[in-house]
Amino acid sequence: MTQPVSNSNVNRRQFLQATGSLAAGAAVLGGLSPAAFASEDNTIRLALLGCGGRGTGAVGDALGVPDGGPIKLYAMADVVESRMAAAYKSLKEQFGDRIDVPDDRKFIGFKGYQKAIDILRPGDVAMCTTRSYIRPLHVEYAIKKGINVFMEKPFASDPGGLHRLLRAGEEADRKGVKVLAGVQCRHSPARQALIEKIRNGEMGEIPLIRANRLGGAGWLGNQGENANKLMRQLEFGRAQLYWIGSGHMVDNLIHQIDECCWIKDAWPVRAEGLGGRVPRSQDRGQNIDVYSMEYTFADGTKAFCGFRRMNHCRSEFATFIHGTKCAAQFSGDVHAATVHMFKDQRIEKGNIAWTPTRDRYSPWQYEWNVFIDNIRNDRPHNETKRAVYSDLTSCMGRAACHTGQTITWDDMMKSRFQFCDYLDDLDYDSPPPVKADADGWFPVPIPGQWTEI
Repeated sequence: MTQPVSNSNVNRRQFLQATGSLAAGAAVLGGLSPAAFASEDNTIRLALLGCGGRGTGAVGDALGVPDGGPIKLYAMADVVESRMAAAYKSLKEQFGDRIDVPDDRKFIGFKGYQKAIDILRPGDVAMCTTRSYIRPLHVEYAIKKGINVFMEKPFASDPGGLHRLLRAGEEADRKGVKVLAGVQCRHSPARQALIEKIRNGEMGEIPLIRANRLGGAGWLGNQGENANKLMRQLEFGRAQLYWIGSGHMVDNLIHQIDECCWIKDAWPVRAEGLGGRVPRSQDRGQNIDVYSMEYTFADGTKAFCGFRRMNHCRSEFATFIHGTKCAAQFSGDVHAATVHMFKDQRIEKGNIAWTPTRDRYSPWQYEWNVFIDNIRNDRPHNETKRAVYSDLTSCMGRAACHTGQTITWDDMMKSRFQFCDYLDDLDYDSPPPVKADADGWFPVPIPGQWTEI
């Protein structure tokens, strides 16, 4: 039987390691009905598109659904053969026969995702877990073929890609295709319990939310002759180049920004922001080190979101709510369901007024429990719009910091800006859309000069 893993200080990779061999176990969320999956063979087959850590972790979550019926990894695709081989070896060691991917179902290349999706059938799942640059193509193709989708965050690197995903999500609605998005904290029962209290007015009005992800990190060094080779950029630039992975702020803080919008049950109408690099930075990548964003909602209330990557400084990974009646904590380190309401505005352990029942599973596991249940019982499930809107909100804050301008929701809805406008034709010998100079420095946002909207 699978033992529940606490959300506390457990991320997706740690969860995969902690659970080891995940067998079907005790029922959750009322149990699942494999018989509702109308097929003589009711196995849900997974195709993993992008074989990095996030992808292999998501496979573990999918295979770990308690009483989820037969589920197996059936196909894999990546642009790097060695990465796929390493992922296959690791997954096979942990899950044995549930990893059923012979060599003829392993696909290499920029069009490999199409071959992997083509061998799936309705009821199966395409797991779109690459970096964000190519996500819209993968999701769009799977939905076109009538295949259910899991898509990791961020969902695209720029407004143009996000609007492409919105159109794909509309097609999913028309076809009845199910889409799960990797902003998993919305599936946490503890957070849902606090949301219910907020909606019932127990915290009063919510004029202020604070969400921070403050930590340390290394810089990107001079990549020399490899700096302007596409395939090498895809390796070293995953969080360092905006066109590949949205940059480190959006890649990480999107979860807290999504929580702010969930708490408010709204999307902000504008964003202002400040940011910068540490003195004498030798980081050759495009990221700035500090983001401070002020989101304003239509009712005038605020969400302040901060991101920092500096070593030897105070760390924080949490979302806090300040209502007119009291304050609350909504989440904690590594997306832990650290949820409390306090007696007043003092956020202190000795001042807690209410704490919900502790989550039994990690948020990554909860989202897959719900998704598989809805596939088995053919219930509607499409998270595309709200996931894309959270990403548009994150990119709105990024643009405000990078440009030094006020960025509005209308700006985001009108923009079709792309960092790379030839993704459909991308191949191994394609030129990279951004290049370093002779000393290995990639272009960094300069407020007043930079454009990304």
